[in-house]
Amino acid sequence: MTQYKTIDVSAGDGVAEIILARPEQLNAIDEDVRPELIHALTEMGFTDGIRAIIIGAQGKVFSAGGDLEMMKRRNGDPAGAEKGSLDGRQLLRTIFDVPLPIIAAVQGHAVGLGSTIALSCDVVVASRGARIMDSHVKIGLVAGDGGAVVWPPSIGLIRTKRHLLFGDPVLAEDGYAIGMVSDLVETPEDVMPMARQLARRLAALPPLAVQGTKRTLNAALAQQSTGVLDIGLMLELGTMQSKDLLEAIDAFENKRQGIFTGT
Repeated sequence: MTQYKTIDVSAGDGVAEIILARPEQLNAIDEDVRPELIHALTEMGFTDGIRAIIIGAQGKVFSAGGDLEMMKRRNGDPAGAEKGSLDGRQLLRTIFDVPLPIIAAVQGHAVGLGSTIALSCDVVVASRGARIMDSHVKIGLVAGDGGAVVWPPSIGLIRTKRHLLFGDPVLAEDGYAIGMVSDLVETPEDVMPMARQLARRLAALPPLAVQGTKRTLNAALAQQSTGVLDIGLMLELGTMQSKDLLEAIDAFENKRQGIFTGT
């Protein structure tokens, strides 16, 4: 099994676990994490004997989304930003296309790209109080790396617009009521046990039937995602080079109100 720097990967009893392992960085996704996730999902998704995958995280936060330091580096680096955009497209398609069912174990807040990863999965287990939010707009970015793809099928277009345009969160319990969360548990400590229980159930079912059902259910979503991602990522790349991005990050880090110029 491949050794990874930013994630922990293990397998047993037909289930693979891919765990975001940067709790000190709130499991933010940067140019190291993204390719490792893609590789691990592909490796585990085509390993004999593995029949289900869990994506989880260490610490109190599932993922804070895109790494802010990475965004600063990409501002003024169009080539680097475009490489990140390609990686973002590949990560989403990998989650869709890996034949095995994937369970998101959301023990804490899932923000930005973190929410996209969770909602791209086939089953979403989350604990009460966990916030699921795509706050791209709050840091001056278009929500183009998947939020516009995976939120509408989960909660409908109008609700999606309400949350992505404002960057407001959905609590896991509210997400469960409207279809965003498939399995709600009481505490963060209950998330992985529930995810493992569901993964073992999936692993015990006829694998061709399970995998074919996932592919069928994801077919329309994957087809639709191509056009939406092309537009969204193109527009997001533009905002990645904006002055408003740097202003929004500085305002966030210094706990002040941002002053935005649309440039």
